[in-house]
Amino acid sequence: MNSISVLHIDLFQSGRNTSHFYFNTMKEHLVVGHRHIEKPHRHDFYAAVLFTKGQGIHEIDFQKYDVSEGSLFFLSPGQIHSWELSEDIDGYIFFCSQEFYEMHYVNQKLRNFPFFGSVSFPRKLQLDPDERIKNKALFHELGREHQSQNLMKEGLILSLMSHIFINSARLFSKEIDRHDSSASLSYFKHYQDFENLIEQHFTEQKSISYYASLLGITPKHLNRIAQTVVQKTATDVITERVVLEAKRMLMYLDESLVEIAFRLGYEEYSYFVRVFRKCSGMTPTQFMRKYKV
Repeated sequence: MNSISVLHIDLFQSGRNTSHFYFNTMKEHLVVGHRHIEKPHRHDFYAAVLFTKGQGIHEIDFQKYDVSEGSLFFLSPGQIHSWELSEDIDGYIFFCSQEFYEMHYVNQKLRNFPFFGSVSFPRKLQLDPDERIKNKALFHELGREHQSQNLMKEGLILSLMSHIFINSARLFSKEIDRHDSSASLSYFKHYQDFENLIEQHFTEQKSISYYASLLGITPKHLNRIAQTVVQKTATDVITERVVLEAKRMLMYLDESLVEIAFRLGYEEYSYFVRVFRKCSGMTPTQFMRKYKV
């Protein structure tokens, strides 16, 4: 049984024809979607949220982020999130399906953007004053176009979304850009390949040497790549992905802790508990007491 609801775009559409794109102000969204989003939930779509007023806490995959003016968030399908927001909160939010975007951009995949493709990247950008003005204008124009009946409306919506995504990817990559640019591109590509391999094999394989071998590089170089791109060791990246999956399973699967540990590749439950505690600061049982209320 799944105890975390999975929300679809059409839940928020209020009779609109398309179920592939949604746009609203945060104030209106919280009114329209209150019955769906008051508890932790997951989406089957990609989302971006810009806060222009108010404050609060936004929790994404069990990591808490402060919300304030200029906070920009990105969410991928399957992520669990919830928030506690002040009464004066406002901003903009939009959703899109993978099909809506990638049918038009054949050579550009949503997972190519680091905030959608990597579980290790932070989900929040805190914009400086200039970027706040720039992004607020882009979101505002996106909303205005969504409400219009203009010629080639869909094309402009997709263009504005891409503008927001590309600009945000550049802001996220500033830390990497401190290194040689050619090395940065190579490192980021290798890191994406590394995470894609983790997604395929993390329940069976947890050693750096296994993934380094598939990538055709040394474990030492794989560690250097992970340290450069996300400031973590390769082992940390693997372990955090396993523990994130454990948290999701603990939240929405009615299985014993021993069964979950076994499904994640741990034959010894006690070792799974040690790994979970070291990564999250609590045992699986403590985690369930905190979140599964």
